Amino acid sequence: MTESAAHPAQPTSTPLLFAGTPEIAAQALRGIIAAGYNVTAVLTRPDAPVGRKKQLTPSPVAQAAETAGIPTIKTAKVDADITNQVQQTGARLGVVVAYGALLPQHTLEALPLGWVNLHYSRLPQYRGAAPVQHAMLNGEATTAATIFQLEAGMDTGPVHASAEYTIPEATSSGTVLAELTTLGTSLLTKLLPDLLAGNSQPVGQQGTPSHAPKLTREDAYIDPSEPAEQLVNRINATIPEPGAWTLNGENRLKLGPARLYHGDLSPDATPGRVLQAISDRAPGDSLIVLTAGDARGVVLTQVQPAGKAMMNAADWFRGQQGTVTLGSAA
Repeated sequence: MTESAAHPAQPTSTPLLFAGTPEIAAQALRGIIAAGYNVTAVLTRPDAPVGRKKQLTPSPVAQAAETAGIPTIKTAKVDADITNQVQQTGARLGVVVAYGALLPQHTLEALPLGWVNLHYSRLPQYRGAAPVQHAMLNGEATTAATIFQLEAGMDTGPVHASAEYTIPEATSSGTVLAELTTLGTSLLTKLLPDLLAGNSQPVGQQGTPSHAPKLTREDAYIDPSEPAEQLVNRINATIPEPGAWTLNGENRLKLGPARLYHGDLSPDATPGRVLQAISDRAPGDSLIVLTAGDARGVVLTQVQPAGKAMMNAADWFRGQQGTVTLGSAA
């Protein structure tokens, strides 16, 4: 795949339909609206129970659409009736950002210019629901925001444009997703005039595909017997969802973003041992470091004990009694 950036162009009044559900999609929708495009309708998933009281709440995209006065179509399954509603919006093009369900062929064909999708990888790498998480799990230094033409297959369509993104150190996948959305929305708003005029010619994906299914709670378990670099990747990849966690004795402990420790650890430190170590970056300071299976260290920035709020790792460690060893059988 050849990376490219769309050239600047002026918004058009041609109607488009936006499909998306979570906050990153709402972020993209707000960006498209702010850029002056004519979003004639929004497709999103139904209201869902939120919080301890399980109160039915509109999706972030539905809320953004309501604020902007844009009518919404709410559905978990896009069938013939929904496709008919989509056609009646008068939209020429559909834009998808994390809608949460596949669009069937009859829906893909319902709009004259088809549908484009903002995806969070350098396709064909990491096709699927969790591309950023899997890229970070695998220790990728970079990823990309990619706009491609939707087909019936999972993220298989030809690419209109992409922009590379460098994954920062000690950053959660949630933060990376938000920053990629900003990058992708900028790319999309520049490309939309050509898309709406039918002037963008996508290029078929090049390379060997890989897949990125949704991560599970088990995927987010942090086993200190693993090498330090692998631990850092897993911690950062699984924040905020499913949420990086390990055990402190019998109690579950959630972890905040982490990075590799480049200093020397005590020679008697065993995997899982948590130490207060001299900072490898700021002389005179100290850090809370988890010993990994390869005898290297992982800097812990924040932790969340069961039933408590996330806190600074140093404050948590100060309150511990005796030797602290994390991890056991998941």
